Amino acid sequence: MIISARVTNEGGRHHTVVRTGGNEQAVAIAAKAAGSGSSVNGGELLFLALATCYCNDIYREAAERGIDVQSIEVEVTGRFGGKGEPAQQITYRAAMRSTASEEEALALMHHTDSVAEIHNTLRQGMPVTMTECRVL
Repeated sequence: MIISARVTNEGGRHHTVVRTGGNEQAVAIAAKAAGSGSSVNGGELLFLALATCYCNDIYREAAERGIDVQSIEVEVTGRFGGKGEPAQQITYRAAMRSTASEEEALALMHHTDSVAEIHNTLRQGMPVTMTECRVL
């Protein structure tokens, strides 16, 4: 599965698109009030990616186990230092409401942590490579 994201920012307009396979959709993120750049920063989006991944994966893993999940709340926190420094102390907490027993629910939550793809990508420290750089 190929996933991509594209941001175009020009003249005070900000357009954000994500694509998984052939499914493309716009994501509503406003431009900065000053017009140059996004009103949401990359760190916020990174943490949102972690929270979204865990949320979606809880439902996927619960379905495989026949567990009914009524709600899930995920909050990711961390800190960034100076310019160019990576995030530090990234932690998250999750709260789930389910009809499963507490033991089953906690087992599901811990299992989901172990298979959450975005979490595992960051845990492995994958390289990010610029493949093209051009002037328009």
